[in-house]
Amino acid sequence: MQRYYKNNDEFLSQLYKAIACLKTEEECKAFFEDLCTYQELGSFAQRLQVAKMLNEKYVYNDIVKKTGASTATISRVNRSLHDGNKSYDIVFERLEEKK
Repeated sequence: MQRYYKNNDEFLSQLYKAIACLKTEEECKAFFEDLCTYQELGSFAQRLQVAKMLNEKYVYNDIVKKTGASTATISRVNRSLHDGNKSYDIVFERLEEKK
């Protein structure tokens, strides 16, 4: 399935534009509930929590206990935090600004 999306940048572009046009948490909730399965949403939420905990310097064992994420998931998120597009940093900064 990954190959399918790599070859259809137009579909991904439409998805990103759709997400970017949502204005409220309620709109996002409704859209993602329509778009994703409960399991997919759970995975997204889990990865965000893992990233948050890694950013706060939690150790893997504590993250596993609190989130139920596998060490493979934690490792992947950790790679994204260090070698990715810095999108988690943007999200964490903006969430902090909203507090």
